[in-house]
Amino acid sequence: MRTADFDYFLPPDLIAQHPTPTRDGSRLLVLHRNSGRIEHAQFGQLLDYLVPGDVIVLNDSRVIPARLRGRNTAGTGEFELLLLEENARNDWWAMLRPAKRAGLHSEIRLVDHHGDLTAVRAEVIEINPQGHRRLKFLNTSDISADLSHWGEIPLPPYIKRKPGMSSPEDSERYQTVYAQCTGSVAAPTAGLHFTSQLLERLRALGVRVAFVTLHVGLGTFAPVKAAELAGHVMHEERFTVSEETVRLVRSARARGRRILAVGTTSLRALESAVTGAGQLAAVTWGRTRLFIHPPHRFECVDALLTNFHLPCSTLLMLVSAFAAPGREEGRARILFAYGEAVQQRYRFYSYGDAMLII
Repeated sequence: MRTADFDYFLPPDLIAQHPTPTRDGSRLLVLHRNSGRIEHAQFGQLLDYLVPGDVIVLNDSRVIPARLRGRNTAGTGEFELLLLEENARNDWWAMLRPAKRAGLHSEIRLVDHHGDLTAVRAEVIEINPQGHRRLKFLNTSDISADLSHWGEIPLPPYIKRKPGMSSPEDSERYQTVYAQCTGSVAAPTAGLHFTSQLLERLRALGVRVAFVTLHVGLGTFAPVKAAELAGHVMHEERFTVSEETVRLVRSARARGRRILAVGTTSLRALESAVTGAGQLAAVTWGRTRLFIHPPHRFECVDALLTNFHLPCSTLLMLVSAFAAPGREEGRARILFAYGEAVQQRYRFYSYGDAMLII
């Protein structure tokens, strides 16, 4: 299949710039994948589509304030740094802008939220084929501990904010209420709709709540540059599936109940943990490059809750596969549903509305 087959038109004013006043105040488009039928609901009605014994699986990864700003040691050129993955203490892979001015052995002085220079320096010690920079941080015992002082919430570029300190709104709302394990550089956004009260209502209904951890990185949000899907290689992301989650999933499936993955990252963690025998197994900090696109067959996920995704993205390809497992018709089904969402003026992307595929 071609990457261009997953393109669609989105009016710019439908890109959500701020979250809804309440987390569960979003709209919910429900797609019945067997029939293609579409329903329009509110997110709080999610319970209407679940029954006792179903299991919802949430990604409990916590977003770090991974965006830093700096200047070269001459004090003239300004840089934006997005930390991607920690190799060791003070040793990180990062995306830099403008990258062409950050050559090998370049040094960048970090600035604080007021734009004043700090003592901390970042030296470019390696450049990979994708153009990412490996940075060694100097004059700090651990840059990870400094992120709470100088880092910004790494909002995606389509959410427009002034450079500088993260807003209180973003610091709270670009984080799930159940986030625990620190390590993501982008939010698992399908989970942003949940409140603690809604989770308690789910539990009271008899729905079991399970967790996985997948630290969101380039594997989730990197664009597809290849013309054909077969030419795209996913970046690795770290994930964990616990023994307790495996127990809950196996028990539910044995009783004919459904597994609802909340977000594409939860789904990828689960599907990456399936053995060759088709059984879900526990994984402790494995790495996945799983690229899901039509006509993928799914082993342990029966329903998917997700947001609306960018054109030609791996996430759109994943939901297209889920809309028609094992077939290629899911692309047309999803693009039709997206067209309906545009017509009904749903809000798109990270702070946007949600979609339930059942």
